[in-house]
Amino acid sequence: MILGQSIRKNSIIMGLFAIITTGLIVLTQVGTADQIEFAKRQALEKALQEIVPTSLFDNRLLEDTVEIAANKQLGSKKIRTAYIATKDNAPAAIILQATAPEGYGGSIHFLVGIQADGAVTGVRVVPPHFETPGLGDKIDLAKSNWILSFNGKSLTNLEPEQWKVKKDGGQFDAFTGATITPRALVDGVHKSLLYFDEHKLSLFGTQTTFSVTATPPDTGTSL
Repeated sequence: MILGQSIRKNSIIMGLFAIITTGLIVLTQVGTADQIEFAKRQALEKALQEIVPTSLFDNRLLEDTVEIAANKQLGSKKIRTAYIATKDNAPAAIILQATAPEGYGGSIHFLVGIQADGAVTGVRVVPPHFETPGLGDKIDLAKSNWILSFNGKSLTNLEPEQWKVKKDGGQFDAFTGATITPRALVDGVHKSLLYFDEHKLSLFGTQTTFSVTATPPDTGTSL
């Protein structure tokens, strides 16, 4: 009799322990998930601020967005989010997600910031990419400053034929032994500018007054 009561008591204790443990695990996972999501948003916001410097806008980029349908010029096959930068409630710039599909190692995904006047504020490659280490990976700011050569460029200060690497008669440097990678990215940025030029009003909504600030100097910060 005493043995049976002891077994039942131990079973109840073990059951309660299991319930409490499970509850703690669930609470920990929920709390951790919130922390991870918060950290991800902070990292994304910091990355976006490197592409469009904070001096050009006064809003929260993660809160002012527009969804863009799949588009060939942007190299996208699904809906993507674009981030709108505003200054004094007027559109100042936009950050587009785009893909250059013809990199040496495959598609190259990147972010491009474009001011309301059409000038590039910054371009950053989104990892991972599969370009050759020591050659094509110079598209990473951590490897070289080549990506900064897009800053300030636009459809108005470069002719269409200049949106190529110098080997093809264009404006942009190539990498020794790795022409395919910069060629793909130059073409991708050019097409992104063409997309912006064609869809500017719809991207910024119905507002027609734009905040245009001089393009900031090049910075060496890494995404």
